[in-house]
Amino acid sequence: MAEHISKQFDMELETIRTRVLQMGGLVEQQIVSAIDALMTGNIAKFDKVITEDSLVNAMEVSIDDECLHIIARRQLTASDLRIVFTVIKAITDLERIGDEAQKIARIGKSIYQSERYQVPRFREINKLAEVALMMLRRALDAFARLDATAALELAEEDLRLDDEFDAEVRQLITFMMEDPRTISMSIDTLFISKAIERIGDHSKNIAEYVVYLVKGKDIRHTTLEDMKRETPGE
Repeated sequence: MAEHISKQFDMELETIRTRVLQMGGLVEQQIVSAIDALMTGNIAKFDKVITEDSLVNAMEVSIDDECLHIIARRQLTASDLRIVFTVIKAITDLERIGDEAQKIARIGKSIYQSERYQVPRFREINKLAEVALMMLRRALDAFARLDATAALELAEEDLRLDDEFDAEVRQLITFMMEDPRTISMSIDTLFISKAIERIGDHSKNIAEYVVYLVKGKDIRHTTLEDMKRETPGE
């Protein structure tokens, strides 16, 4: 990022970028805790994820407010505006990732507390979560380092996550057809899988905002081939 005459302004911009990464760290921990609770049946950990979603929401509101104050106080150049708008968009996606983690925790808690409880089949869920977490970490790293090539890599990973989600759906449908007693559990598992797939989508969004920030190009709603043409290697 270009330096400004006002060092205070540079500090303000760097502060909001740092706070995005802090929010990302909190959201990442929410996902890790939700999946760990899902694998172990830890009800207290489910409750902690559900309760701490309010912290994620509060961080989004606070960072958004800081961005609005910067817009009101400073005469922003086009590149400055890209920084602020990227932050606003990124925290929206991070808040939604937090919502998905809370959703996983709520459904998981319901499964383990239900009288219809069966031994859940969460091995595939864990594999999906590993891909989604990797995507989130790489998106946040791209944001920290202003790495404009990250969107290309994450777009490919998102396709992989989509393929694995589709495979999980097909498997769950097979379970339900073969044994109707698995329908309720399979539907809950499907909702958890969809939440993880959405985490991947939001992570890809964050990486695409990085490309917008660095290159000034909006590559949303474009094919992977178009994205590669729009963002050639550095």
